[in-house]
Amino acid sequence: MTGAVVGRTALEGLRVPDALSARVPAEQRGAGRDDVRLLVSRGTEVSHHAFRDLAGQLRAGDVLVVNTSRTLPAAVEGRLGGERLVVHFSTRGDDGRWAVELRTPGTGAGAGAGRRKGATSARAGGPAGAVVRLPGGGHLVLEEPLDPAGTRLWWARVAGGDVAGLLARYGRPIRYGYTERDQPLSAYQTVFALPSPDGSGSAEMPSAGRPFTARLVAELVSRGVQFAPIRLDTGVASAEAHEPPYPERYEVPATTARLVNAAVAGGGRIVAVGTTAVRALESAAGPGGGVRAAAGWTDLVVTPGRGVRVVDGLLTGLHEPAASHLLMLEAIAGRPALERAYTEAVRHLYLWHEFGDVHLVLPDETAHSPSCASNFR
Repeated sequence: MTGAVVGRTALEGLRVPDALSARVPAEQRGAGRDDVRLLVSRGTEVSHHAFRDLAGQLRAGDVLVVNTSRTLPAAVEGRLGGERLVVHFSTRGDDGRWAVELRTPGTGAGAGAGRRKGATSARAGGPAGAVVRLPGGGHLVLEEPLDPAGTRLWWARVAGGDVAGLLARYGRPIRYGYTERDQPLSAYQTVFALPSPDGSGSAEMPSAGRPFTARLVAELVSRGVQFAPIRLDTGVASAEAHEPPYPERYEVPATTARLVNAAVAGGGRIVAVGTTAVRALESAAGPGGGVRAAAGWTDLVVTPGRGVRVVDGLLTGLHEPAASHLLMLEAIAGRPALERAYTEAVRHLYLWHEFGDVHLVLPDETAHSPSCASNFR
């Protein structure tokens, strides 16, 4: 597994004000999960909508590829000697080890204490052989860095190996300092999430699917939009600038491969719900664009140089200007479209991060709306 640094993104100079961080879930700000804004890009044309009006932006025959991975309560308190830590369980390896990230807990004191309490800050991992005590009398032993060039993520073994039980009893959702307070695990599950037999799942929510409700899914289906499931278990997202995602476990079922291939043959558009869906689907795509059933680990990083083979559009949140995910967006939309969309998102005060607003990237040949037309309330 490698964490080699990737190139700079198209938005390095963009400044996103702190005030545009979504600090609580949408249902605590408004009427429900789908009460977020939807920025739609068709080439360099941009329009503004309510997410609940998504059906009006799609058409019969389109396929939405959704991630069914369930979010884990992946943050657990720990101690290394006399030091208090929070352990983020990121990824389960084939050999039973876990890639973990050690974090420093928030102080909960002084200005901004409400946001810091329960949140964490970055900390280097290691050293090799260190023993981190866990709740319930368990412990984990740090063995080696996941990437020899980095120090953030480490492979570790947990005494007894029952990480699923540990997380179920003592874990909480991973949370960062821009959020206002801890939220229940249910706030981090999407309508598409399914449990896995072995208790595995995502360290952090596949958040592009969060605004969907059962009612909206039913409306989309009634209009001829199809849904195709994949699974990709996400690791921790607290990566440094320009750091690509690490390899992640994924599965593209045969039924999804058949549905996608049939839709492409019939002129339908393949719209990935989240960067995780892009990564999984493109990992299962051949050079000619056909998708096959596939499962295992993917280290694919979608960049403008690599391009996409099967994905036509993407529904995703708004990403930090230095995040490697923006290289994927540039590969799908093109640099001018990406720059225009993010400039408009800042100007119109869209909200960032997992509880924020959503960006829909569609092929520019479907453009029909006046630039920046708005039907968002």
